[in-house]
Amino acid sequence: MHRRVIHNQRLIAASKARLPLLTGATLYGRGVFTTLAVYRGQPFLWDQHWARLLAHAGQAGVSHQEFTEAAVREALGQLIEANQCEEGRARVTLLSRAARGVWDSGQSKRGEKETDLLIMTGDARPTSAAGLTLTLSPYRVNSLAPLAGVKSLNYLEHLLSWEEARARDFDEAVRLNEQGEVVSATMANLFWAREGTLYTPALSTGTLAGTTRARVIELVAELAVPHVEGVFDLAHLGDADEIFLTSAGLGVAMVTSFDFHHYTTHAGSLAVRVQEAFRQLTL
Repeated sequence: MHRRVIHNQRLIAASKARLPLLTGATLYGRGVFTTLAVYRGQPFLWDQHWARLLAHAGQAGVSHQEFTEAAVREALGQLIEANQCEEGRARVTLLSRAARGVWDSGQSKRGEKETDLLIMTGDARPTSAAGLTLTLSPYRVNSLAPLAGVKSLNYLEHLLSWEEARARDFDEAVRLNEQGEVVSATMANLFWAREGTLYTPALSTGTLAGTTRARVIELVAELAVPHVEGVFDLAHLGDADEIFLTSAGLGVAMVTSFDFHHYTTHAGSLAVRVQEAFRQLTL
């Protein structure tokens, strides 16, 4: 993370940032965030990220009335410039102060701030030029959970799944839901090519509606590549010719192995064409 952050529209040193102790965010994890890529000093797909952030705030019961799109976009630009973040990532977080529930602190008063805004930037996620290695995560996604597909502060399951894979020397892991359907990687959306058609899990499986995922689906249509969003079991993924992951931090990242399956990309392959088309958007 870079050394300056935005806290409620103020640019300050990250070491000096202070948040209230007894809030909905600290007691219950009531908050939402979005992570977006920064290319050439500009936030990538900002409109889509902002729209999703507000949608997820509504689902998680997080107020956002204090912050307008224009003000947050301006603050983000100020932070990118202050941290000299030409190529990297930014994270915009809304943290609820209201501590309603069994641990109501009684501190909420009329007219007080309901939500804290925190914006931070950082370097791009490092990835190996050789590609990513995948394994199968032992942790399942509950597709029926009220926060399924919501990028909330309740992110520990994602982190634990990622740490478990890293402990076994893999870069990422494939997660299934309670019905055994393929959902995603721990912190990225999942695509695979099979016999000239591109596949990705439908949102009904519990996967996140990633902004990079949505843009890649648009690119695939522009490339006239057959594409299916659906419900797939592990055997379908196991028969893939190519696999790649998408996220704001990774962009379009190739997978070289999934457990005992190994993949070799080549010029002109479906995955390489998608990766190149996406790269052109960031230039």
